[in-house]
Amino acid sequence: MTDGIINVNKPEGWTSQDICAKLRHRLHIKKIGHPGTLDPMATGVLPVCIGKVTRIIEYFDDDRKTYHACMKLGYTSDTLDVWGNVEGSGDYSCVTEEMIMSTFAAYTGIIEQIPPKYSALRINGKRAYDLAREGKDFEIRSRRIMIYDNTVTGIHLDSGEVEFDVTCSKGTYIRTICDDIGMTLGCGAVMSSLERTASGCFRAEDSHGIDELVRMTDEELAECMIPMDHTLEKLGAVVLDDNRFTAFINGNPSGTGYRVVSASDFTAGEADKYRGCSIYKVYSGGIFLGTGYIKGRDLIPAKVIYR
Repeated sequence: MTDGIINVNKPEGWTSQDICAKLRHRLHIKKIGHPGTLDPMATGVLPVCIGKVTRIIEYFDDDRKTYHACMKLGYTSDTLDVWGNVEGSGDYSCVTEEMIMSTFAAYTGIIEQIPPKYSALRINGKRAYDLAREGKDFEIRSRRIMIYDNTVTGIHLDSGEVEFDVTCSKGTYIRTICDDIGMTLGCGAVMSSLERTASGCFRAEDSHGIDELVRMTDEELAECMIPMDHTLEKLGAVVLDDNRFTAFINGNPSGTGYRVVSASDFTAGEADKYRGCSIYKVYSGGIFLGTGYIKGRDLIPAKVIYR
């Protein structure tokens, strides 16, 4: 049970770090982390990486996230959700279903989004929410995000609530989507609930509650643990020749002693040490050894997991 990923269904009121701390105590393992923070009042899919899997968290960064959210028309707040301090109210009596549908339909593709001031972003080394609570004046720059799909699933004009499903890139704030759409409609809106239903290959229907996990036996927990290479869907696969096993696990290039068995959809950024090369899962004798990239004709280790 020392290395793997558990798909946790985070309950409302827990921070993502609360979940990690609980599993750290239950599993007696220090190295535990997660890709993609969920706000305390949000629920849903939170993949928790255990042991050596913490070394590959960066490969989950670009995973698409899917959320089911609800927003309430007619309000604005400092946190952009119903748990913040109300800053204003607006009349939504003139808002129609057609207006809502067309506004959501337009909110797709590449979007310039300004994250909330009550967020975990770091501004000059300090969390934005800490600066906001201290009443400090600071600016957060807009960032480019991608909205792949944005579908309205329910409109309740009598209560001013709108439900929707959104699939988006990393760094997207659903609270900001609610605020932006509220401003476009002219009445304001705040997020009233949020559930992450998918994160990459992890789905809500396959997740486990934290209380359920804590009560499990070691054998049951082991069955919930997903092997790390099974979750790296975007990475292609390379099989090493038998005589290159030792070279790879010692961090040395493997020359041409390998064969590519599947293509990779994951390309590391130009700014990092891989210089835009595709990243592959590396196997030998059916054993997952880690990840590597091909430069010229050489297979070069990126992260050696098998040691």
